[in-house]
Amino acid sequence: MTDRFQDECGVVGIYGAEEASNLAYLALHSLQHRGQEGAGIVTSDGERLRAHRGLGLVGEVFDQGILTRLTGNAAIGHNRYSTAGESSLRNVQPFVVRARLDQVAVAHNGNLTNAHGVRYELEARGSIFASSSDTECILHLVATSNRTTFINRLVDALSQVQGAFSLVLLTPDQLVAVRDPHGFRPLVLGRRGSATILASETCALDIIGGEYLREVEPGEMVIVDKQGLTSISPFPRRPRHACVFEHIYFSRPNSVTFGRSVYDSRHKVGRLLATVDPVDADIVVPVPDSGTPAALGYSFQSGVPFQQGLIRSHYVGRTFIEPSQQIRDFGVKLKLSPVREIIEGRRLVVVDDSIVRGTTSRKIVRMLREAGALEVHVRIASPPIIGSCYYGVDTPTREELIANRHEPENISDYLGADSLAHISLEALKEHFVDGEETWCDGCFSGDYPIAPEPDAPEHQLSLFEAEA
Repeated sequence: MTDRFQDECGVVGIYGAEEASNLAYLALHSLQHRGQEGAGIVTSDGERLRAHRGLGLVGEVFDQGILTRLTGNAAIGHNRYSTAGESSLRNVQPFVVRARLDQVAVAHNGNLTNAHGVRYELEARGSIFASSSDTECILHLVATSNRTTFINRLVDALSQVQGAFSLVLLTPDQLVAVRDPHGFRPLVLGRRGSATILASETCALDIIGGEYLREVEPGEMVIVDKQGLTSISPFPRRPRHACVFEHIYFSRPNSVTFGRSVYDSRHKVGRLLATVDPVDADIVVPVPDSGTPAALGYSFQSGVPFQQGLIRSHYVGRTFIEPSQQIRDFGVKLKLSPVREIIEGRRLVVVDDSIVRGTTSRKIVRMLREAGALEVHVRIASPPIIGSCYYGVDTPTREELIANRHEPENISDYLGADSLAHISLEALKEHFVDGEETWCDGCFSGDYPIAPEPDAPEHQLSLFEAEA
């Protein structure tokens, strides 16, 4: 089912661990939900970098023989989400280059909103790009900087870009992590014994027995080497704009993201939905997996029993096989199956995290009716999505977003539902109010902290169109 927002990356960094490559491999497994097209790991033994990248899931890209050859006590890793642009090994990270006297690898979660202009200027000065990724702009800016040390060249490079970046970089003798001044994408700091761990989410720490220490702060650069850990804040302060969609859909429920429990956030939004949009029903049914915590919250608040009326297949993978005689809703049926014994003859509250184009939601409603549901009331644990994201999320164009084109009652008719209700943007903001902390809700409000370049693509597919 592609009718979803998709985060494009997960990153991990490890320093001071004897089995750095194995730990990076396990951490990437736990971050697999953030990217399924390709994966890569780069290690350092203190003298040189070793790399392996490939297309596919983490378990398909690496085996024990490959991991054994990736020697060293430091490593960075990356999962890449499959966009509608070029699916090529040259776009799989971490990228490894020699920039003047430095060998450096980089893995990036986010999106640079001024990458088109930066790339144009770099190419005008003679830079030759090897990928169609905005991340490569950072490497060229580092290589062309006239500063004397790698850290100073990196600061100089990042001062010339705008947008969202949570980065981990590896040189033969340093691990560096840095987060953009607005803090759009998550990045956390942890430890495992004497080893330092950095990752997109805390679930990556959990799988390797790591301890969560704190977030990497917006605008902070963390430098880890033989002397220990150093933290600097080299960029001007900016208002914090953490992506609220991380708590709605992207992050795993067992993660702590932006200092908050993701599960608790989703459960609370479900409780709020039941308070502001109650409905007479027999059971609450989640759209698994991301709709489950909110559905549990809705059931808890309303007293309507929770039932797993839709079963998700975890073994779909990618299929090119489709019946020559078309089966209606084939793609959705590969992933979700209704439990007729639960659904038949009952009035349902169906809880999902979001509606994007509406095509998948429509198929789910039709599937539930065919399984015998008397009524289907759809409840959405996010506000209507009216705009694209420019900060590292694969989103449809504004014209493709159903809430941008239709009023809620018309959307309900399109879905074939008896009713439809979203959590309001006001209620969502009230839920996330925490002192002076602010969130990026541009996809719901149309209020973007950083405007994209006028000629940039509206959605985050392939930032630069690749040649055939």
